[in-house]
Amino acid sequence: MQFSEKDIQQIEQKGLTLKKIEDQIDLFKKGIPFVNITKAATINDGIIAIPDSEKQRYITLFEENRNRFSLEKFVPASGAATRMFKFLYSFLEDYNPQKGSINSYINKNKATSMSLFQIGHEKLPFYNTVLEKAKEINPDYSKQSIDFKYITFIEAMLDAKHLNLGNSPKGLLPFHQYKGHQATAFEEHLFEAALYIAFNNEANLHFTISEKHKHKFDEEFKRIEEIVERKTNTSFHITFSYQKESTDTIAVTTNNEPFREPDGSLLFRPSGHGALIENLNDIQSDIIFIKNIDNVVVYKYEEEVAKYKKLLAGVLIDIQEKAFYYSKLLNENNQINEPTIIEIAEFLSNKVNVVISDEFEKYAPKYQMEYLKEKLDRPIRVCGMVKNEGEPGGGPFWVKDESGNTSLQIVESAQIDKKQKGQKQTLKNATHFNPVDLVCGVKNYKGEKYDLTKYVDPKTAFITMKTKTGKDIKALELPGLWNGSMANWNTIFVEVPLITFNPVKTVNDLLKPAHQNF
Repeated sequence: MQFSEKDIQQIEQKGLTLKKIEDQIDLFKKGIPFVNITKAATINDGIIAIPDSEKQRYITLFEENRNRFSLEKFVPASGAATRMFKFLYSFLEDYNPQKGSINSYINKNKATSMSLFQIGHEKLPFYNTVLEKAKEINPDYSKQSIDFKYITFIEAMLDAKHLNLGNSPKGLLPFHQYKGHQATAFEEHLFEAALYIAFNNEANLHFTISEKHKHKFDEEFKRIEEIVERKTNTSFHITFSYQKESTDTIAVTTNNEPFREPDGSLLFRPSGHGALIENLNDIQSDIIFIKNIDNVVVYKYEEEVAKYKKLLAGVLIDIQEKAFYYSKLLNENNQINEPTIIEIAEFLSNKVNVVISDEFEKYAPKYQMEYLKEKLDRPIRVCGMVKNEGEPGGGPFWVKDESGNTSLQIVESAQIDKKQKGQKQTLKNATHFNPVDLVCGVKNYKGEKYDLTKYVDPKTAFITMKTKTGKDIKALELPGLWNGSMANWNTIFVEVPLITFNPVKTVNDLLKPAHQNF
């Protein structure tokens, strides 16, 4: 494929290389293979269910050792709130008051989300703000019909000329109403973090955001800083980063030719949350907690949520200490006796979910040591897994790669070939799903930071269909941050309760108990 000098200049200005672009186009041409799931990870087969009698041991392990580590919370927060209001945007576009009432629209279109919104919208944290705006738009608001009030209310909430909440960063949308105070998701992350990452009254948080919203996050922190620091007795060190331009991917036509803008320039697109492995790689802390911006709870539930963050961190410390001990043994000794080799192999198999090669016993001791060293010397992630309640999202599965190696992975349903009967059935067998609740150890036994970009499986990227100026295009998303971007990490899954997972995917989720302060 030929690129002009102007193309190459555009590619290099983004921090990309011609080789990377050619590799991306090659992926479009060859297609990306589906992941081969061999079985769902279940309790005692990939997922640990810690008995109540054992939980406090891990929590105490974390609390007694936290001062040995630098801790940080990493929160992907670049998304806008637009999708939260999708059904309301559709309503504004489709509903014609001349053709019937809102109730008839709901019945005709089976618009259950709209029905729930009607019933519960007065409990939304921003209800009074929107109501004031609606009355400002129409001074006769209180005299209008119920249907007219709903339309005006939704327009006041979403119209670009009014509150325009759908274009707010999700992290800055009011999520919770307290007495005389609205709390954003951003604010709730600070309160929660103070309960488990604070040490010596200081806490480090990192948010990945859209660069155009940086000033809004700065303003929000100034607004809440004094009250949050006073209530938590914690000073917050907050940093921000943006998805790097060098992680953008080229868009192609349906014939896999580079798609060009009207001026002839190449079209590049952001490559999904997998791009954030670069941002995560820049964090220098020893232990990193990862959680999505919209997964927060009102204050009365935060202690319970924090308990399970401490538990996951305790499991990480427990596993990591043993891994470090064995890594040091393997790296600093020329010879290790057979019982110790067996002990290390059993630790990897039983505690770290590493599937040891069938050929391992045939290796000479020297090669057994090399094999174990390579399996141990990786970043470690401990991931909370929640019982499957029908929520969307990825799940924990055992996966076999093209070389026949089996490993424990978080897999999105889009990565699975549901036309294959066996794969579809394995997907149905999933008992748990991924709430994005990770605690990560990113340094080796010497305290040296891993280069996280070396542990990505590039073959787990996604190809999606999009449109641009009315034309179909193919877009490439990099392997997801907790999917293929961590494919070659050592992985431990731990069952956690549903209270730890309270995402706000639609505005109606704010009506659920975890977001209501009553």
